[in-house]
Amino acid sequence: MTELRAPGHEPIIIGEVVKAPFARLPDPGKLFADRSLRLNALAERHALRPYLLFLAELSAVQHRLQAGVPDPHLPSAEALARARERRMPPLDRAHVASDPAIDMAWCQLTAMADGMAMPDAARLALERVKSATPADQAEMIGAVLSNAIPAERLADHVFIAAALQVHFARLAVRLDAGALVRVGDGLCPACGSPLVASMVVGWSGAQGARFCACSLCGTFWNYPRVRCTLCGATKGIAYQEIEGGPTTVKAETCESCRGYVKMLYQQHESLLDPIADDVATLALDLLLRDSGYRRGAINPFLLGY
Repeated sequence: MTELRAPGHEPIIIGEVVKAPFARLPDPGKLFADRSLRLNALAERHALRPYLLFLAELSAVQHRLQAGVPDPHLPSAEALARARERRMPPLDRAHVASDPAIDMAWCQLTAMADGMAMPDAARLALERVKSATPADQAEMIGAVLSNAIPAERLADHVFIAAALQVHFARLAVRLDAGALVRVGDGLCPACGSPLVASMVVGWSGAQGARFCACSLCGTFWNYPRVRCTLCGATKGIAYQEIEGGPTTVKAETCESCRGYVKMLYQQHESLLDPIADDVATLALDLLLRDSGYRRGAINPFLLGY
């Protein structure tokens, strides 16, 4: 029987502590291509193989999409400075629907996705997205960005989320990482979206540091270890993993808020991807749900969990 195992607190080797930068911006030119490769690798002999392969192909579409869409509209220098002063994310998700670049990304992604292999239910969802009116489009974008997606339309919003990821990654890469400031536990300092997971990295200049990963734009931001990414508590933190499962992905649970977020150990496996590896470890979510913990992270490809 598959069971959770609590390995206790993760050791922090003091000699390896470094002054890590606060934020690392995404690289849209590699982000989705690398994710596609990771999803294909994870799909081998996996119980979720059909879905992982679907997401791998969708990620490849996200990568190719960028060559045919205009640059998104970056806020003015005054707006960026005002956001920093007020400790707000500089990318305003409330006005994304008015940017012509998102409309182009929406249209081109759905057209390119039409050539993908997918189940009939996903095909019907894609057709609904392609025929959406401007009002429908604005409503669906708002649902994804507010994490308030109707249960009966989950499949439709996977495609919307994919277009939004491309749009916001291409915005975030143009920001000044050094100008970003912390905006709240579990929230991206670039776009204000919730995290998908945290990751202990092996990057040069940040070895052993923990970074949260944005579920939307792909920005990483530094966050203390052994501290809940959801409520900020430092007591009652534990690390759960599936007995006999991958040791590179654990769940950081918090007794204060009874929530959890997965923690990836990229310094042990360099190809880990927060979105892809989160989906591939769905079994861990199911076990934690049965144990009474609430999933605190958001993954647009795990809608409904």
